[in-house]
Amino acid sequence: MSSQKESTVRTLLVALAVCLVCSVFVAGAAVALKPLQLENRQLDKQRSILAIAGLGTPDMSAKQVQALYAERISARLVDLNSGAFTTGQDASSFDPLQAAKDPARSDALPAAQDIAAIKRRERLSSVYLVEQDGQLQTLVLPIRGYGLWSTLYGFIALKGDLNTVAGLGFYQHGETPGLGGEVDNPKWKALWPGKTLFNQQGELVVQVLKGGVDPQSPQASHQVDALAGATLTSKGVDNLLHFWLGQNGFGPLLANLKKEAL
Repeated sequence: MSSQKESTVRTLLVALAVCLVCSVFVAGAAVALKPLQLENRQLDKQRSILAIAGLGTPDMSAKQVQALYAERISARLVDLNSGAFTTGQDASSFDPLQAAKDPARSDALPAAQDIAAIKRRERLSSVYLVEQDGQLQTLVLPIRGYGLWSTLYGFIALKGDLNTVAGLGFYQHGETPGLGGEVDNPKWKALWPGKTLFNQQGELVVQVLKGGVDPQSPQASHQVDALAGATLTSKGVDNLLHFWLGQNGFGPLLANLKKEAL
């Protein structure tokens, strides 16, 4: 073998060895960091739930978030078809998004029902209760649906009457900053508390209204201004609320809880 060929072979062998060593280090780091990533993801979820429920402050430390969450929040698992609470799995660690990807634990949605454009809906989901002296104070529901460019993931909090909005917010999306990204604007999120979802007949009438809400309208208590310049994102928010608060989402759960309160 010529010296030039030997040099080429050695170079390739060294490069291969370096690649193998690097891949081992990367794989090891990924395995070592996975528990920390899961812990941070759980912490972010707890912080979001507390914020939507109106509990705590944005500057809380990780320990304060975990302590307040453990003290005030009760996670429950609900069967979305029946609206009944169920046991057998840990509601705190249950991941509805992973369940939605599993055909054994989810259902494909017909186009006519899939107004939130999520394609599959999990059969079980976690909800979060804030209770005091055995009475429901706040119910936090996970919501998601397609906007203009992305799926929006968030929570809506309902007061104990299961009709009045206590808070709404999205923790993940890919909407355009300054347009659809205005779902993160504190001024827009501040429009939601106090709005009501259902009319006196029990019909779901909440609406993200293009053109703005007329304060004198009898429907004003059910309406929120659409995002300026983001018609499709606003429509996406409207659609996802009607899906998750309706019969194919948490509607059966809300109906059951209202019956229990009578």
